[in-house]
Amino acid sequence: MFLSWIIPAYNEEKRIEKTIRDVDAYLRAQNFSGGYEIVVSDSASRDRTAAIVTSLQKSISALRLLTLENKGKGWAVREGMRAAAGEIRIFADADNSVSPEQFDRFLPMLCRQGADTATCADVVIGSIEVPGATVDEHAQWYRRALGKLSKYLIRAGAGIWEVHDSQRGFKAFSRRAADYVFPRQTLTGWGFDFEILAIAKTGGFRIKEMPVYWVNPADSKVGLGAYVTTLADLARVFWNRVRGTYRNSRR
Repeated sequence: MFLSWIIPAYNEEKRIEKTIRDVDAYLRAQNFSGGYEIVVSDSASRDRTAAIVTSLQKSISALRLLTLENKGKGWAVREGMRAAAGEIRIFADADNSVSPEQFDRFLPMLCRQGADTATCADVVIGSIEVPGATVDEHAQWYRRALGKLSKYLIRAGAGIWEVHDSQRGFKAFSRRAADYVFPRQTLTGWGFDFEILAIAKTGGFRIKEMPVYWVNPADSKVGLGAYVTTLADLARVFWNRVRGTYRNSRR
């Protein structure tokens, strides 16, 4: 299996079908040698998300449904990554806030069989804080301000100062990076994004930021409470780094 595309989902009945069809259309057009899979990690959705995915499996043979407990987006991503079979593994948000075709620019950067290990990266992430990025912003002004502040705190506290934007839901990993990072992941909520990058850095994996065109919808599920939770998560990541947790433990 060449590529696994993981979509964490919770109560996404309004958009999951379009998202899956768009991803599948993009991946089919690439004609990857070795094939691909789309893994929907469903966090015990209470709406028709799972039923829609199951129905789509009749026409999309590469589609898998992973039924999980509702323990947060980080849990859904972690379990999806660990269940994936691809040499390359990417997770992307269920709203396709970064459109699938933008992966065209990520793939040449990723370490895989035959790639130049001197220039490739085992982790390639979408960013709106590097040159070339574009943002279609629909969020409230206070969310934008809090987002800017939190990025500086995260870069310092998580030990990833060189990463300007850790929070985009569009991150790709080589198999070896995924096999190192996700068994060591401890956070299941919003803070998992910067934790997995801190783990990757601890493991000596090169991280590359790529500019993306990002659409921030007005109905985003990230509320003000998420920022408070993120601060608590950041403290945990800092303490885990001090104790050497990410270097030694596997879950």
